[in-house]
Amino acid sequence: MTLIKSISGIRGTIGGNVGDNLTPIDTVKFASAYGTWLKSYRKKETYKVVIGRDARPSGKMIQELVINSLIGLGIDVVSLELSTTPTVEMAVKLEHADGGIIVTASHNPVQWNALKLLNEKGEFLNDKDGKDILNLVETGGYNFSEVQNLGNRSNHNSYIDLHIQEILKLEDVLVEKIKQQKFKVVLDAVNSTGGISIVPLLEKLNVEVIKLFCDPTGEFPHNPEPLKKHLTDLSKSVIKNNADFGIAVDPDVDRLAFMDEKGEMYGEEYTLVTVADYILSRRQGNTVSNLSSSRALRDVTEKHGSQYTASAVGEVNVVKTMKDTNAVIGGEGNGGIIYPDLHYGRDSLVGLALFLSHLSQKQMKVSDLRKTYPSYFMAKEKIQLTPQIDVDRVLKKVEKMYEKENLNTIDGVKIDFENSWVHLRKSNTEPIIRIYTEALSQEEAKNLAKKMISEIKTLT
Repeated sequence: MTLIKSISGIRGTIGGNVGDNLTPIDTVKFASAYGTWLKSYRKKETYKVVIGRDARPSGKMIQELVINSLIGLGIDVVSLELSTTPTVEMAVKLEHADGGIIVTASHNPVQWNALKLLNEKGEFLNDKDGKDILNLVETGGYNFSEVQNLGNRSNHNSYIDLHIQEILKLEDVLVEKIKQQKFKVVLDAVNSTGGISIVPLLEKLNVEVIKLFCDPTGEFPHNPEPLKKHLTDLSKSVIKNNADFGIAVDPDVDRLAFMDEKGEMYGEEYTLVTVADYILSRRQGNTVSNLSSSRALRDVTEKHGSQYTASAVGEVNVVKTMKDTNAVIGGEGNGGIIYPDLHYGRDSLVGLALFLSHLSQKQMKVSDLRKTYPSYFMAKEKIQLTPQIDVDRVLKKVEKMYEKENLNTIDGVKIDFENSWVHLRKSNTEPIIRIYTEALSQEEAKNLAKKMISEIKTLT
């Protein structure tokens, strides 16, 4: 059982002891710290926060604890109930709210839940603001409101529709061209809120949707991370139904993965690569992804005569780098698309609309589209941490071992070799060291990861 506190929020397993897991008491403390920080940060007479959740079974309980903690601080709450992370981000902007909280553990299994914290722009908090909240969690000092000054609650269930409307207005979303193609797709929404968001978007684009696990019961039929090994049912359904392609999203709908018409994974790294290729074919601009993302984005960006920049891992870091470089598209290699013309957040809905626009222009099979991009292969491994392991010390030793190579240490250690790379970093969301490698073949990528795991174990 685990509780992880970070600048982006709090994440943990449900049940167990206070301070060791995400218990009701930990939830109230963290929500109260966020509300207290928000009032000191915004310094206004009235405050408003938007709340939404994915469909996991603990979501309702956690959401109500969060809402009532904020109401107790005199903060008004707009509850979206079942929603998506990008929809809550959009709603913060459209409501002119002071912040937002999404109750979701994203790709983590069902026993986990989390609070993702947003500022008044509907974006994740920066390092300083996150640390201020963490400090409040430790020190307390919450000043709750008297009965005459409690906050009010309102429920708003139309924001997914508003989100879709905003997407369909975008110049880069070729609505009529998509409609003409009459695509047939299979959607695996892992029984969370993809079923109530992706489905209506596709229906408005005249796409035939074969629904797989699209009821928002929160009963995940498989591990909710949209990886090949978890999507065997999707693969079978694409082939059985002779679909044009398959779609998989995670429980809060900020990660987007595709499967081609043969039931083969398109490659989650290539979601961003493909969408970036489409945007850059329409206008000049820069791109950004994090250090753990594929080199393919750099290659495609340079093909269009634009500039690629790598950021530290974490959505807030990608967004900051995108703003600094005036990027027209960016995101993370795990299938997270950030399209600034809509908002600065990973958004599977807009990513899907842009992918469909590209495909409708290319008029080729998804497997053939994938062949138009540079072929890299990744391995993603991890080492479970114990309290005895000093991660920073281990990474320093790795840095020393490879000091003659091309190193980047803005986030862990990334070692760039001529035809491959490896990125080692401590996870923000799990007690692990993440090991990402990329090479010109799957075997090379796996062997590089195995080599690094073996070397790290000798250093711990």
